[in-house]
Amino acid sequence: MINKTETTVARSYTSDLKLKGFKVHEISGISNPSQPHGRRDFYKIVLVAGDMIIYHGDETIEMNDTFLFFANPNIPHTVVDRSTEKKGYACLFTEAFFSGRERTEILQNSPLFRFGVSPVVRLNREQAAFLTGLFQKMLSVHRSDYHYKDELLRGCIELILHEALSIQPLQNELRQKNAATRITYLFMELLERQFPVDNTGDPLKLRTAQDFAATLSVHVNYLNRSVSAVTGKPTSVHIAERIASEAKALLRHTDWSVADIAYSLGFEYPTYFNNYFKRVTGATPRSFRTGKV
Repeated sequence: MINKTETTVARSYTSDLKLKGFKVHEISGISNPSQPHGRRDFYKIVLVAGDMIIYHGDETIEMNDTFLFFANPNIPHTVVDRSTEKKGYACLFTEAFFSGRERTEILQNSPLFRFGVSPVVRLNREQAAFLTGLFQKMLSVHRSDYHYKDELLRGCIELILHEALSIQPLQNELRQKNAATRITYLFMELLERQFPVDNTGDPLKLRTAQDFAATLSVHVNYLNRSVSAVTGKPTSVHIAERIASEAKALLRHTDWSVADIAYSLGFEYPTYFNNYFKRVTGATPRSFRTGKV
């Protein structure tokens, strides 16, 4: 159980983060209780060694090693510690803090931003030592009175992102080399921008290839050809998988009724949602929620 002191400290910590846009701290000692699975308004990079389970969106990741974990504010997550002790560092920052055109690009191409890319990067001893040095540098700079410390802290974050990408390059990264890849990139960005679904009163607006083509001002056949050529999967499959992934997260981590979830995802009737979910995942929403799959 989390006592009132822990809750007060956590609220103060989050409030301070919102005011300044950046926080870094050391993780040590006995594991703290896990935080509720939910969406937050800041990015987080954690360097940690320990035995734990990470619930990230609809994905469950078991780790017993030294690794980097990237938390995106758009994807709910929970970390459950299974070791008696843990050690490492955590860095939290807002998108506004990590400003600048070039930095925004590296942020968007990093594991912090990409949906469907593993949020965990395993580290060997040499990699862990290098990244530990960066976190320790951030701790030192954050406590200092150096006039340009924010810029130096941003540089450290950027180095961590580059190191993560060099260790674990993104698979099938979409590059804007021609018109087809550009329209595919725009489609993927437009698709992801609709998530997360935070309330039942604002259902998805774009649910079909025709919807996306109209918004992007291209013919639906051209959109389908481009997406299939660049990614190897049809437009409809990308849409179905993303909607199903959000449905899984809502079924697992909210107390919304199946009817409310159906409506929030753009389905007029729960029956339509049930059939859709079963076709894509092989399970009914109710059986998935209760774990009977």
